[in-house]
Amino acid sequence: MSFALVGILIVVGLFGGMLLMQTVGQRLGDEERRLDPDGKHDKAMPAEAAVVGLLGLLVAFTFSGAGTRFDARRNMIVDEANAIGTAWLRIDLLPADRQPEVRDLFRKYLDARLDTYNAVPDMKAVAAADARANGLQRQIWSTSVEGARQTGQTPAYTLLLPALNQMIEITTARTMARRMHPPIAVYIILVLVALVASLFAGYAMSGRRVVNWIHRFGFAVVMTIAFYLIVDFEFPRLGLIRVDSHDQLLIDLRRSMN
Repeated sequence: MSFALVGILIVVGLFGGMLLMQTVGQRLGDEERRLDPDGKHDKAMPAEAAVVGLLGLLVAFTFSGAGTRFDARRNMIVDEANAIGTAWLRIDLLPADRQPEVRDLFRKYLDARLDTYNAVPDMKAVAAADARANGLQRQIWSTSVEGARQTGQTPAYTLLLPALNQMIEITTARTMARRMHPPIAVYIILVLVALVASLFAGYAMSGRRVVNWIHRFGFAVVMTIAFYLIVDFEFPRLGLIRVDSHDQLLIDLRRSMN
């Protein structure tokens, strides 16, 4: 199932569910007024305020976390480009006869890394590109270590190998960042609280002769957009909010290797 279809289902499902719960709440309020016309109909107001406040906190924290992870993923692209670029320059520390082989491995490695991100959302292709990149990492490392031993000089060990190590480590960090999302329970609770808040909002609107459509639709629209943006932030290679523009750093680096 494509992310676009999932997004449509989220928008339609949550929006429709909130409107439905508002209608249910309003009918419950009207029925209570009919059965108890002298009762105090505003007893639900404290509960409504508590639920809406809780909803606001949940949205704020979830949105903030999603935005933080989005920024972290963009920064990791910059870190990886810098790490690969630094290691590429330090290949000069290897013996001249070793450098062409290592540089060719670097080109193939960066191609594999770019394929990893371009293959999304085909996760089988992503896994294949990841495996290819990991294999090239091992070849780069072993070839560079042999070259460092061949030189017998300190700079090859203290400058090139640490740069390669950093280049390899950033791939693990990016892989884990790609998989790091809030537990599904967080989204379930967020949806449930939004529906309960809609129920209370509809209950508060009961007894009115004219339905306030701005209030009803506005609440549902704002919450639906906020929830969609949270999900979009969490999957920045699938939705409208993307990190693809930062990949240009890796693309430019690859062009400079020719």
